[in-house]
Amino acid sequence: MMLSTDTTFPVACSWGLWTLLSLCYGLEFRYHNTAEVEKYLREVSRNYPNITYRYSIGRSVEGRHLWVLVLGKSPREHKVGIPEFKYVGNMHGNEAVGRVLLLQLIDYLTKGYRSNALVTRLLDTTRVHILPSMNPDGFESSSRDCMNGFGRYNSHGVDLNRNFPDAFLRRARGGVRGGVRAGATVGEGEEENREKEVEAIMEWMKMERFVLSANLHGGAVVASYPYDNSNGGSELQEGASVTPDNDVFVHLAKTYSYSHTQMHKGNACSDSSFPHGITNGFQWYALPGGMQDYNYVWQQCLEITLELSCCKFPPERELPSYWEANRPALLAYMQQVHLGVKGQVLDGTVSQNVPVQSVCVCVCVCIICVCVCVCFCLYCMCVRGLSYRNGLLSVLSQV
Repeated sequence: MMLSTDTTFPVACSWGLWTLLSLCYGLEFRYHNTAEVEKYLREVSRNYPNITYRYSIGRSVEGRHLWVLVLGKSPREHKVGIPEFKYVGNMHGNEAVGRVLLLQLIDYLTKGYRSNALVTRLLDTTRVHILPSMNPDGFESSSRDCMNGFGRYNSHGVDLNRNFPDAFLRRARGGVRGGVRAGATVGEGEEENREKEVEAIMEWMKMERFVLSANLHGGAVVASYPYDNSNGGSELQEGASVTPDNDVFVHLAKTYSYSHTQMHKGNACSDSSFPHGITNGFQWYALPGGMQDYNYVWQQCLEITLELSCCKFPPERELPSYWEANRPALLAYMQQVHLGVKGQVLDGTVSQNVPVQSVCVCVCVCIICVCVCVCFCLYCMCVRGLSYRNGLLSVLSQV
């Protein structure tokens, strides 16, 4: 097992003893390989069967499982009124800090349940899905170089964060562009152009109606939010590609940056500066076929990208400091899944209160003066920005 302790234990300790000791000492701060991560997740699901469930959403190009651990009061199935949240790490194989932090987060949540009030409340009211590594093939082939090492791409040499359907990009031209091959359209129906890891994520999001998400990267310290791309339409405003839910995305990004010990200062890395530690993705640089735009446009899930380290593969001795800097931010961001309006939309004309399958929601403020009631509708939403399944509604909104 993977322990963090100053005590030296005999190498010949049995697996059962290591499992017992891990409950006391916690997960070691180092870069665990794919086999070790799989073993760790299996042991966690075995030790905490009432609040965890491990499942695979598919395999990588080289056949490695993409393991997800669910944490929550009802980890094996969706419950009405319990929103679905996800963290995805290691999309680029050589950006390894997020992978380490998500394993530490699993350790923290499982051990804090019933002893830590915040953790208990979070897991009692949220179903949390954690995918430590979206690109295990890239990680296994990566060199531990700070910025320019191998391992970013998958085994086909494709950047997975350029391989999703893109609402703005009609056709890639002039050779390979990111994860899109020459002449290939990037609409959702072009499955032949999707890498196995990307297909797995897309199918996963059809199975689980996620409300909020973040994907963890490295190479900068900033919280980036959609859109990542633009075709020069009305979304392009003063150099930023702005979504209809821009105020919510800014709030989400600031929630992370200001809960982080350094990110909100905006100058953690010498080669960049970000006011408040946040940025619109397109304003930073145009990114076609990105995962956060796909989450928002196609699956109505609000996702931001978290760049967590100037160095993509920092020395292992520095990993505890990254955990201390990010732990409060990871927890604060997860709590935002409960922001806004949620509930069930039922047909009251039917005695069984059948869930309504198509709905438009308006949030209004009413001013009552004597016998006059004046209502101002501040926010209306029919499909975009909400998670809706079998009558369950969850809208992330600030009004």
